[in-house]
Amino acid sequence: MQLEAIPGVGAKTAAALRELDDPAATVESGDVAAIARAPGVNEARAARIARGAIRRRHGDDGRVLATDRARELYREAIDLLRERTVTDYAAKRLETFYPSASASRIAEAQAFAADATVRDPDPAVREALADCAPLSDPPTVRVRDRCLATADAETLARAEAEVPELSVETVEDARDVSELGRSYASVIVLDESFAGLDVEGDVSVRPDALETPAETVPERLLAFFAENRERLEAAAAVHETAAAAGDPVSGDDPAGESDSDADPPVDLDRLRDALSRLDDDGTIAGDAELDRLTAAVDDLDAAVSTAASVADDRLREAIRERDVTIEGTDFLSLVEQGARVDSLLDRELADEYDAAVDAAREHLADALRLEPEEAELAERVFGGDPSFPVDHDESAVSRLRTELSAARDRRAAKLKADLASDLGDLREPVEDLVRDALELDVELAIARFARDFDCTLPEVVDPEDTDADAGFHIEGGRSPLLDVDFDEVEPVDYAVSGATLLSGVNSGGKTSTLDLVALVVVLAQMGMPVPAESATVERFEEIHYYAKSQGTLDAGAFEATLRDFGDLVDGADGRLVLVDELESITEPGASAKIIAGILEALDDQDATAVFVSHLAREIRDAAEFEIAVDGIEAAGLVDGELRVNRSPKKGHLARSTPELIVEKLADDRGGEFYGDLLEKF
Repeated sequence: MQLEAIPGVGAKTAAALRELDDPAATVESGDVAAIARAPGVNEARAARIARGAIRRRHGDDGRVLATDRARELYREAIDLLRERTVTDYAAKRLETFYPSASASRIAEAQAFAADATVRDPDPAVREALADCAPLSDPPTVRVRDRCLATADAETLARAEAEVPELSVETVEDARDVSELGRSYASVIVLDESFAGLDVEGDVSVRPDALETPAETVPERLLAFFAENRERLEAAAAVHETAAAAGDPVSGDDPAGESDSDADPPVDLDRLRDALSRLDDDGTIAGDAELDRLTAAVDDLDAAVSTAASVADDRLREAIRERDVTIEGTDFLSLVEQGARVDSLLDRELADEYDAAVDAAREHLADALRLEPEEAELAERVFGGDPSFPVDHDESAVSRLRTELSAARDRRAAKLKADLASDLGDLREPVEDLVRDALELDVELAIARFARDFDCTLPEVVDPEDTDADAGFHIEGGRSPLLDVDFDEVEPVDYAVSGATLLSGVNSGGKTSTLDLVALVVVLAQMGMPVPAESATVERFEEIHYYAKSQGTLDAGAFEATLRDFGDLVDGADGRLVLVDELESITEPGASAKIIAGILEALDDQDATAVFVSHLAREIRDAAEFEIAVDGIEAAGLVDGELRVNRSPKKGHLARSTPELIVEKLADDRGGEFYGDLLEKF
């Protein structure tokens, strides 16, 4: 797969994507979180890349949203869905759903939505999702007590690229390897030619080391799990909570009863057990022996100092309690021989000195919790010629430190290797664990959207492959975009095939009807449920929605608007055109003629068009074909308020608000004046 062939992916982005383990498969999967792990690619960018890959897969090169107002309606539809997400991931993932002209893409998205709408948005599951987030890659861990070695330049370059955690050293012969063995705790030789090598130190020949990174550098795997501990625990909680609610994350059919026993992609108890053995910094946790050795190395100097103080205190007390008598000739002899206090100790307090040294050794062994073999080394720290204060052998301390450090490192290396082995086959399953939990949030957002707005999945038809009429047919549609509670929105039934004028009183709901139509069509071609009891929608190649102009346009703007409509009528077939009061762009007489001409051109192309206009009668008279006219009919004025039937009446020119007012005055007050005015309508 050529990454640069994806819409919106240039050479720089493609280079970043190639840093992923399997860039082609990752991009094709549409997994926004996985794509976002490419260097420099955030989740918003990842969503655009995923959307581009979807377009390429379905050969979907068109631009369905052809006008600013159409794109606004799409953003409002996406926002309604995004408001119902819990995680940032789901909010970005929803951006991969877009109005498509591809039948295969719409069917694919509808299949996803169909599974989603049978989900139960349980509050406990949504609460569990609050801590869920995509996995992240930890910073590279530098391991300084281990190295790789090779005599081959190509292997050297490969090792440096694939195992940045370890130093890679160049060697030519066994002597070079032996020197490395004295510098590093362990050395891994990558060349088969060194097989049978016999040198001191922890040196192994492993030509397959680059193919088995979990064994070669277990710290990489451990760092990944340590970095993502909270995310993994949160995803596990989502799976468990969803299963307890009877709507498990996993399973092909969330609505099926058999799926209540669906298992997550990883054994959660096993995962938690492995995580409990791992500290937040990627080191081993919970191993008493490793903790003992680590503490012994860290506390060695302090323990030696304290042990020496114990010996000093014992010896000081012994001296205080002992009367030492030295004859004059002996004292003179000791002075002449340059005797020091250690000579006196050796002669007069030998037993007490030995007891003090034994106390120091015992304290050192107890303080560091040394094993018998280690305690033997500790004994060498104190002893030798008597002295006060009691002295210690620094070389013996160094030897003890070396042995304890080596034991600690061996223990840590074994535990790391064991834990990495346990976690190795969980690496891919935990990716699925987290992705499934995050995808559940996407599904639950769609499910909540469908429930909140009484949605249904529409039928999207191709007029070339069906006997059904083209256009749209909406029953019981209610717009969630109105500034009233959704429960208070009156349902609308409306169907259009061909070019149609929509007439009606001011504030009767003509614009909101256009918004409803646009929203239903946009959602339908996204593959999403629509806010209606039922809906059938033609698969449109383009959606053109022109909002009401804010006042009469000047000559230049008027000319630009006409150019837009000229391009529109010269375009391809299969379009939905929604226009709100185009007559406001210029004088009413000219507007009626222009709109009539536009509708004639659209009718020739079998486009579906709805033009809202107060000039329906004039436009109909100016047109050279029989234009369909629908009307949002007002029942009348009641206590000064307009009463309207919100569903457009087919083949009906609705009365205007002035006509209704004149009619009311004629009924209330009578008289020739109001009667004559009414006749003029």
